Amino acid sequence: MSLKLAEERRPKSNADFADTEAVVHAEERLELSIVLPCLNEAETLEACVKKAQRALSEGHIDGEIIIADNGSTDGSQAIAKRLGTRLVEVKERGYGSALMAGIQAARGKYIVMGDADDSYDFAHMPLFLERLREGFDLVMGNRFRGGIKPGAMPPLHKYLGNPVLTRVGRLFFGSVCGDFHCGLRGFTKDAFLRCGLRTTGMEFASEMVVKATLFKMRITEVPTTLSPDGRSRRPHLRTWRDGWRHLRFMLLYSPRWLFLYPGALLMLTGLLIVLWLLPGPRTIGTVTFDVHTLLYGTAAVLIGFQAIAFALFTKVFAITEGLLPRDARLDRVFRIITLEVGLVVGGLCTVGGLAASVYALEFWGSRGFGPLEVIHTMRTVVPAAASMILGFQIVLSSFFLSVLGLARDGRPSSESSLSCTSTVEQSECSL
Repeated sequence: MSLKLAEERRPKSNADFADTEAVVHAEERLELSIVLPCLNEAETLEACVKKAQRALSEGHIDGEIIIADNGSTDGSQAIAKRLGTRLVEVKERGYGSALMAGIQAARGKYIVMGDADDSYDFAHMPLFLERLREGFDLVMGNRFRGGIKPGAMPPLHKYLGNPVLTRVGRLFFGSVCGDFHCGLRGFTKDAFLRCGLRTTGMEFASEMVVKATLFKMRITEVPTTLSPDGRSRRPHLRTWRDGWRHLRFMLLYSPRWLFLYPGALLMLTGLLIVLWLLPGPRTIGTVTFDVHTLLYGTAAVLIGFQAIAFALFTKVFAITEGLLPRDARLDRVFRIITLEVGLVVGGLCTVGGLAASVYALEFWGSRGFGPLEVIHTMRTVVPAAASMILGFQIVLSSFFLSVLGLARDGRPSSESSLSCTSTVEQSECSL
């Protein structure tokens, strides 16, 4: 595939529109843009637009309403034009795709986004604008604080999906948000561009909160309500598919919880098992643990180290590509743990394993290279083999991290990497 073709097929993100921001600044800037993603919302679109228009009028707000249409076939576009809104037609399907295009086209300093299914009350919009005027970068609606009307949210979403995913997000990223997936939220145009949002599906909602948190933006919440939507068709949201996409996104954006913490726990547990069993068999009650358990302990050490290495690989790559902000703690670690340090540690582990292997070989030779008591010799051979494997892993991982570090040191391999890296370096926050 050619480079040009690959670039055309790459999903667009708001970072791709950075050059067009100058055009937006050249136009007359409004205070507020209301962006509604739309895909076959003819039944409810007019009601949503009129409520938004009433809120702008009653609040004496200089604003606009943008309908980001994602390929409707039910006449939604005609309704949007008849009501005097700005229609932005988005070819690439997806909730995130529609919102990114609509937000990018917005001329307002502040933006409020909300679903076009008539489930959110746009009369609450001035509350969001008030907090934005106070200097907050992201103002989230909280349906659990404002009230969820009967039938507005399926019980599975209300008591399991939203609370669990929100708690995961708060745990992984330290977010202050109590409702990660509220579709009514406000933010500044500058904050949106700085976040560099990329996801095109429903996980766009989580990405916005996560990125704003990682970049240490000012975030607050206002209570809002959720009513049963006015559509007769099935919602676009798919419970298990989209729930998994939200969880997957948060795992991928948190190398600590996906790789580092599980790997460290596994490696520590395996190391304790190895040290416990090296002197000889151990008996607890009627159960005796011996070389077979020792073998699994060494396997846990190796797998744990690999997970930790993946945490570092992922973090460095994500920072280089602009997916995560630069991490000052990681920079300090790499000033101490250099390629040379990795080579020395890996070399020592390898030499230690070879020395133990030579000892085992000499012991075998003293027995005329005949049959051995496996229970005794495995207590030497297993740690020796594990030490050599670990040594090679450390050496190879050190070289690979050094390759990834080339871009982190300001020598990226492409213009796109340079753009992402320079964006990230503007932030001093860490994961």
